[in-house]
Formats: sequence, structure tokens, C-alpha cells
Amino acid sequence: MFKSILITLCFIPLFAHTHQDQPKVQIALLLDTSNSMDGLINQAKTQLWTIVNDLATAKRQGLVPRLEVGLYEYGKSSLSSQSGYIRQVLELSSDLDRVSEALFALTTNGGDEYCAQVISAACSQLQWSRDTRDYKAIFIAGNEPFNQGQADFRTACRNAIAHGIIINTIHCGSFQEGVQTFWKEGADLADGKYACINQDQVPVAVATPFDDKILALNKELNQTYLAYGRKAEVALERQREQDENAAAAAPASAVQRTVSKASTHYRNDDWDLVDAVASGSVDLENIEEETLPEPLQSKTKAEIKQTVEEMTKKRAEVQSQLNGLAKKRDEYVAAHATTSKDESLESALIKTVRSQMAQKDFVWDK
Repeated sequence: MFKSILITLCFIPLFAHTHQDQPKVQIALLLDTSNSMDGLINQAKTQLWTIVNDLATAKRQGLVPRLEVGLYEYGKSSLSSQSGYIRQVLELSSDLDRVSEALFALTTNGGDEYCAQVISAACSQLQWSRDTRDYKAIFIAGNEPFNQGQADFRTACRNAIAHGIIINTIHCGSFQEGVQTFWKEGADLADGKYACINQDQVPVAVATPFDDKILALNKELNQTYLAYGRKAEVALERQREQDENAAAAAPASAVQRTVSKASTHYRNDDWDLVDAVASGSVDLENIEEETLPEPLQSKTKAEIKQTVEEMTKKRAEVQSQLNGLAKKRDEYVAAHATTSKDESLESALIKTVRSQMAQKDFVWDK
């Protein structure tokens, strides 16, 4: 049975360009959802927010990049054989709640895994930036031979890097086995990094004295959202469900998600008035009354503006508290964490992304 897990994480800017020089980070995750890949998918679900938090401190020439994430699944027998058992789960998106929702909806089943074909699909179907200064990368993980299927992985990888898209491969197994089954060669052909992880590793989370306060602040943060427009109810429900998914997956995941919601990468301009006004995508003087949250529909323009300003101030205060607690939590974890000889998806991604983004002149605050 083929167990290759293609992870195409596409991290692109979370909110639309507000400046022509604002850099982009695009990461596409290609996940093999064939049998025995549950461990890898679980790692993707629980470690998403840690990866986002690391990216949140990256800048280039003082500018925070836009982040978009794309997702494919492949190798599941319930997918169409005509498609090569490949499905685009999510286009490159800056909506992190949608990314989380898509990951938690994935299930596994037996099938055939064609790495070359899913790489080609991600390269041709996703809306990649044309700016050579932007960071564009595909992460593909799995444990079956990289050369399965009729398509040639060498051609697929060479074509990707010719368009400025790096291919990083993550083999779920031993280093030498990944070399023998062409995972390393695939990365080498596209200027990428070859890594090995233990897909079934369950990282030992460090509980800290700051976790309960961080989670309590999440409730305060959620109260600052003023949902508007046709997406309002769906978006608010998605936000609530992803809070619950993170909490159910692991306590540390819920904490990391809350910290992510205090970062510039967690933006919801298309349904939240606070973010929309801040980005300039909504003018309160011209907004249609029926698109407003029901409590605001009977208010004057001045009252609506005052409410948005109050929620903006409140959110900034809560986010400031969260960022302060997150720094203390990081210091506590660094002092108390135990090391593992096995690498996880999270550590493989962060190390690779940092190294490659540094070549694009990105720097980190920490």
C-alpha cells in the first residue's frame, strides 16, 4: 500500500496587498491521505499554529509578509482515479480558520500515491506569485517511493523550480530509505530540503503557568469580532469550531492557536469590521445597513464608528496581553522542554522555511 504523504503547504500573505512591496510567503501542503498516514495528518492539525506563530515574527525590510496556505490530498481510494487520486482541498488562502477546517476534515483510506502528479497539479492550479523575491514552496511528505505513477517526478520537480517554486520533501521513515526511494533526489532537483520524520511521534507538550490565562484571553478576543456581510454567520461559526478543534486535539494546540489570533497573520477583512476598517477595505460612511451586524443596524454612522473604534482598542489591548504572555510561555518551554531524537513535521517545516526564507532576505525577531 502506498503511504506517501504529499504535503503542499502554501503560505501566502494572509491579507490582500496593502503595499506593492509587501512580501509574500506561499506554502503549499500536499498530504497523502492513504492508510497509515493518520499520524502525519494529526501532526499537521496540531502543529499548524506553532508554524504560523514562528512565521509571525518574520519580516523583510521591516514589512510583515502576507501568508497564504494551500492544501491538497492525494492517494485515497475514494478520490477519482481519473484525477490520479488527487483533490485540491483548499486554494492558496489567507483565511487560517479555513486552513484549520480543511485539515480537520481530512480522513484516510487506501489508494495509490503519485507524487509527480500532485506536484504538477499544485504548480499549475494554485495562484503563485510572479515576484521572484517572494517565498514559494511546496512541502510533500510520505513514505512510499517518490517515483510511483506514470508521470516523471524529475520533470515535475525541474518544472517547479523553473517557476521559482521550491520542492521540499519529507520522508516518513529512515533517512537511507528515503534516499533509495528518490525523496532526496526530488528535493535536490528543485533546490529543496530533504528531511525525515517520525510520523507517529506525539510531541511531549510542556504545560506552563501562562496557559490558562492565554485561553481565558481567547474568549475576550472573540468578543471583539463584529461580523458583517453574507459570510458573517458562517465565519463566526468556523472560528468557534476551530477553537474547539484545537482544544480537542491538544491543550498546547489551543494555546498556540490563541497566540496566532494575536498576530498580524490572523486577519479576517472579508467578514470582520474591525479588520476590514483597519485594512481600508470597508468605508463605514458608505457601508450598506443590511450588511452590518444586527445590533449596529439601528445605530447612526457616528455610533457605528464609535463601536468599531472601541472594539479595535479592546482587541489591541487583548492582543498585547497575549503577546506578552506568549513571550513568557516561550521562555518557560525553552527552559523545561525535553529533546527528542525524532524530528516532527513542525520542526522539519520551521527549520526548512527559516533557512530558505533567509535566502530571500527575511529576518526573524526571535
